[in-house]
Amino acid sequence: MKKELSSMKQTRLNSILDEATKLLIEKPNASMNDIADAAGIGIATLHRYVESREQLMIHLGFRAIEVVSAKILEFPLTEETCEDYFPNLIEALIPLGDKIYFLGHDSSVNYNPDIEGADQKLREPVLEAVSMLQQRGYFRQDVNRNWIIDVLYSILFLTWQQVIDGHIARKSAAALVVDTFYNGFRAR
Repeated sequence: MKKELSSMKQTRLNSILDEATKLLIEKPNASMNDIADAAGIGIATLHRYVESREQLMIHLGFRAIEVVSAKILEFPLTEETCEDYFPNLIEALIPLGDKIYFLGHDSSVNYNPDIEGADQKLREPVLEAVSMLQQRGYFRQDVNRNWIIDVLYSILFLTWQQVIDGHIARKSAAALVVDTFYNGFRAR
């Protein structure tokens, strides 16, 4: 699927994909013309990079996986680091809320076997961290690991959105997410 591009063209394509992701979250039915406008290019230039909306969506899925995966790999999971894993990961992933939302909500991700497989591989270290923390009593053992990660992804997206909208301060966002993720909304 992916043809090799020069690094300059790949950088430009990544920029186009990042702008398309932001636009499609706000306006899921955006046209290719809307996407080209959001990326600051003409429609002909957009079509030099992607032939169709379907191909664009596939590229968007792989781009989201690439960006989120690179961030997750910055935090190796060990027995010693598992307690700090989620606080560190959450802080790093909040700025990627748009990519996380795309992975969790776009149907092209859920129906493309290559993207679905890459997304599952992306989740493996996070699932492993959940299992470790379930065994240590941080998370309930009777709750499915995938549910816990889906809740985390949803909280991350909502936090990203709230930071963008100015409702949550960027500096306090990670602490709020970590506290919510571990403790919910229970009064102390």
